[in-house]
Amino acid sequence: MTNNASDIANDHIIIRISPAWIRPYLRLARLDRPIGTWLLLFPCWWSMLLASSAPGYQIGSPFAPVYFLALFAIGALAMRGAGCTINDMADREYDKKVARTATRPLASGEVSMKQAMAFLAVQLAIGLAVVSQFNSYTIILASSAILLVICYPFMKRITYWPQAWLGLTFNWGALVGWAAIRGDLSLPPLLIYIGGIAWTLGYDTIYAHQDKEDDALVGVKSTALKLGDKTKHWLVFFYGICSLCFAAAGWIMDLQWPFWLGIAAMTFHFFWQVTTVRIDDPVDCLNKFKSNRNIGWIFLAGIYLAATIK
Repeated sequence: MTNNASDIANDHIIIRISPAWIRPYLRLARLDRPIGTWLLLFPCWWSMLLASSAPGYQIGSPFAPVYFLALFAIGALAMRGAGCTINDMADREYDKKVARTATRPLASGEVSMKQAMAFLAVQLAIGLAVVSQFNSYTIILASSAILLVICYPFMKRITYWPQAWLGLTFNWGALVGWAAIRGDLSLPPLLIYIGGIAWTLGYDTIYAHQDKEDDALVGVKSTALKLGDKTKHWLVFFYGICSLCFAAAGWIMDLQWPFWLGIAAMTFHFFWQVTTVRIDDPVDCLNKFKSNRNIGWIFLAGIYLAATIK
């Protein structure tokens, strides 16, 4: 076991102000590390706003957009927590062998499997309550993502590309967001979905470089191990595909200049990540990974501003 620091953020305000008995569950759901929730949420928001950006298209009442944004935020929080719970249940034996994850609630024994299963049921119930607010097409589409969530923890045991499966899972909201507004699917949300998968391949490869030594020791696979010193070249490819797919979606929707300004700013941010990331520095890898929250806000702002002048 190497000397990577634990990924538990015990000084986070959510942990500090919460009763002691609930803290292990908050850490199990990663509420002390909200970046994952943001990365799950943004594709939902992007696609939802994109779906409502066509000329003359309205989402019902004036309050509907805010209501939908809030629903997706609650759903992303619950389902990200559920995904982390499933992941830790499946990986608890592996996590014990890795310094960064050894103190996670299940790996350390702070939470039992029975307790984790009960907590998972609560989170899934919240997710189901959120999904039930949408149309029937969206309910079926969103519910089907649970298969991706359940399978993800096992991908790192059979392929060097678990980040691709994570991309399939984390960007499902790009399909759901559109379907919630339009009740169908078309090319723009599919392009956002494909671009989101490429985006995830980029940011999660950077993230995986934190654990590559431990992963190699315990037999866990990742794109960080597969790509090694060629990672930066692949990041250019991943982020390039992401930018092209996002741009194509906006072009099909005939979005105005603020969208293209957002694409330009997003591309510059990708360039900064690729040129400055130090793949052998875990702290820098984590910081670059977290910076993808900025990508989410930049792209969201471009879509929103373009929609306001449609």
